Amino acid sequence: MARASISDDQKALTVEDATLPVVDLSGLFTGDDGDKARVAAELGDAARTSGFFYITGHGISQDLIDAVFAASKAFHEKSRSFKMKYWSGFTTHHRGYVPFEENGADFPKSINFNEAWDMSYEAPADHPDYLARWRMTGPNIWPDIPGWKETVGGYYDQAFDLGLRLLDALALELGVDPEELTRHITFPTSQLRLLRYIPNDMPATKELVGIAAHSDFECFTILMTGAPGLQVMNADDVWIEAPPIPGCFVVNIGDIFETWSGGQFKSTQHRVVNLGTERYSFPLFFGLDYHAVVEPLEKFRTPETVAKYPAMKAGDHLMRMSVGAFRYMADARDKGELVPDYDVPEENPFKREAKQPDP
Repeated sequence: MARASISDDQKALTVEDATLPVVDLSGLFTGDDGDKARVAAELGDAARTSGFFYITGHGISQDLIDAVFAASKAFHEKSRSFKMKYWSGFTTHHRGYVPFEENGADFPKSINFNEAWDMSYEAPADHPDYLARWRMTGPNIWPDIPGWKETVGGYYDQAFDLGLRLLDALALELGVDPEELTRHITFPTSQLRLLRYIPNDMPATKELVGIAAHSDFECFTILMTGAPGLQVMNADDVWIEAPPIPGCFVVNIGDIFETWSGGQFKSTQHRVVNLGTERYSFPLFFGLDYHAVVEPLEKFRTPETVAKYPAMKAGDHLMRMSVGAFRYMADARDKGELVPDYDVPEENPFKREAKQPDP
């Protein structure tokens, strides 16, 4: 797994040095309130400490997971000309193919060695946010590959339903009415990415990565990964490895839940180091409607939390982070085709700085 040419700032504690929690979700499906409360407590403990955890007993079959890996490979193995017919830059709601040179406005100074297919919750072509452009809402597009839409779309539906289960359990743990959270979900910006990490012989440095360090901008992320490379920042702000566990998803808390909980849940930094080998993964970013106003929930609203987490639109936060993440969006802004009515900061205000582990 390790590369000979890996810079010190890309190294992490191994799983022998530090571990992530593993939560069995099967109790959410029994119909027993005690089982549900026990799982919710375990999820809450993980969200309050590491912010990153594995889940098992989630109810999504391995056959379907394997089929999505195969579908992703079937697309990414197509020719460049085939994939570029579906370039996300042909859209204003970010659907389709994202070539590796789109990842970050600093390319080629900084390179994220991945390419992706992006889709989201299906919204009709007459949805006002689709017609208004640049609001991450609208109809999906699909590659011309037999059975692809049925496989990937079917997985999306099951992973999204799992997200609703997690949302309900985390609301229970926080002691808030689930309706206080779910009322923001009608046509959410919940995106599924089918990622392929590109083989290369470049070193692993801060500028040459699989994906650069970041937090996720939504409620939480449900990730299936097929190979090592993922690193997460633990509660002590130290990088640790998060290798795949068969049959388990990796879940991380995002910026929205940190805001909702007034900082009790941690939006966790993570990255994928450049191991130079081909690797597939697919995260579902579970989000809210574009116009959902996100602020500390009433239960957690104090002068301190309101000052630290000013109200924001969920979609504005997603877009302000995406403008600098995708070159075609940055180009559209420079041309005046995308005119943000929100601040676009140099870096995510939820960013945390890594620390060196204690000797």
